[in-house]
Amino acid sequence: MLTILGPSYIKLGQFLATRPDIIGMKGAAGLAALQDRLDPFAASEAEAEIERELKSPIGELFQSFGAPVAAASIAQVHHGEPVDGPLVAGAAVKVLRPGVERRFANDLEGFYLAARIAELVHAPTRRLRPVDVVATLERSVDLEMDLRLEAAAISEMAENMADYPEFRVPVVDWGRTSRRVLTTEWIDGISLGDIAALEASGHDLKKLAGTLIQTFLSQALDHGFFHADMHPGNLFIDDVGRLVAVDFGIMGRLGMKERRFLAEILWGFITRDYKRTAEVHFE
Repeated sequence: MLTILGPSYIKLGQFLATRPDIIGMKGAAGLAALQDRLDPFAASEAEAEIERELKSPIGELFQSFGAPVAAASIAQVHHGEPVDGPLVAGAAVKVLRPGVERRFANDLEGFYLAARIAELVHAPTRRLRPVDVVATLERSVDLEMDLRLEAAAISEMAENMADYPEFRVPVVDWGRTSRRVLTTEWIDGISLGDIAALEASGHDLKKLAGTLIQTFLSQALDHGFFHADMHPGNLFIDDVGRLVAVDFGIMGRLGMKERRFLAEILWGFITRDYKRTAEVHFE
């Protein structure tokens, strides 16, 4: 049903898939398919999009270009082998869905209408500022549908996390990247959501969990720039045991004041100083 309703509703389903505490393990497992296993659009459409965007025939850009390997609400990913450049061994080519901008615009019109009605007829809802929430979603979607910004986010994250050997991000092929096409290093690895495969490969799950928490806190608190869509479909463990993040379409930034507050809140929970944690929230 969410798939039929459109990309914005798929985003809602992706969020709920990360919250088994709200909808149960069975519901979360079912909705996890929305993260990267939606129906793809035709490879021929993707090739035409790439040729339009990069202004070259597909054969001059890639010596091979395969069928889609993952499809989500906004884009899908193909395996390709560039004819030259830094990624001749294999690349992940992300292409926006045809017409996705129009579909999101239609969804957002409905969301704005619902938010305005809610604020008008139900006074307690105004405290939650639903119109502002929809405006935030609109800004996020606008950013996510310019793949040049995702490429820039990958490059910035690579610089920030260069001193963390247990975490890495894909290399960007800037020569094959545009507003609607993003070409990055192909990542071979085990999805962080595939617990059975991780255990079978001998990975230490407790260590992986520690690495995940540590790298996220380093992004957020040390650098104030973090991956804001870290569901299991976007996280892999490579063949040497490193955590690899993909899909940098949604990023977050925090100023120094917010980073300090978050650190204080986290420290309050760790030390069980709940009074101080509450005070920080009021501050």
